[in-house]
Amino acid sequence: MDAAALAASPFPAMVAWSFALLVFHISLQGMLATRELGSAWNAGPRDGDKKPSGALAGRAARALSNFLETYPAFVGLALALAIVGDASGWGLIGAGIWFVGRLVYIPLYMAGIPYLRSLVWLGSVGGLIVMAATIIF
Repeated sequence: MDAAALAASPFPAMVAWSFALLVFHISLQGMLATRELGSAWNAGPRDGDKKPSGALAGRAARALSNFLETYPAFVGLALALAIVGDASGWGLIGAGIWFVGRLVYIPLYMAGIPYLRSLVWLGSVGGLIVMAATIIF
């Protein structure tokens, strides 16, 4: 693939937006943990087993961990689609489904909403499946 075609692809921008979402996840978790444990804990080496025990800090940490489970797959699939192309447009639809699902997942997890949160997660994984199917087929 030549540089002009890669530059015209929407997938590098999707990867950049997903990076912004990653930074948001990390920042949210960090702010809530620091609010609970203090800035000395945050700036220190974090030796020992001291971890935030509050509901929101714990949810933010688990939401970040959950995001990190699918993020490498998204980046790999998006970059693969940028290289091989997406003539049908289904790869971009899958990427959009994944991104929106991951965005919606954050407030659902933070609010402690069970089943709907799981459905949104499943939808985001469906977006990854669409991306992979676009590459394979």
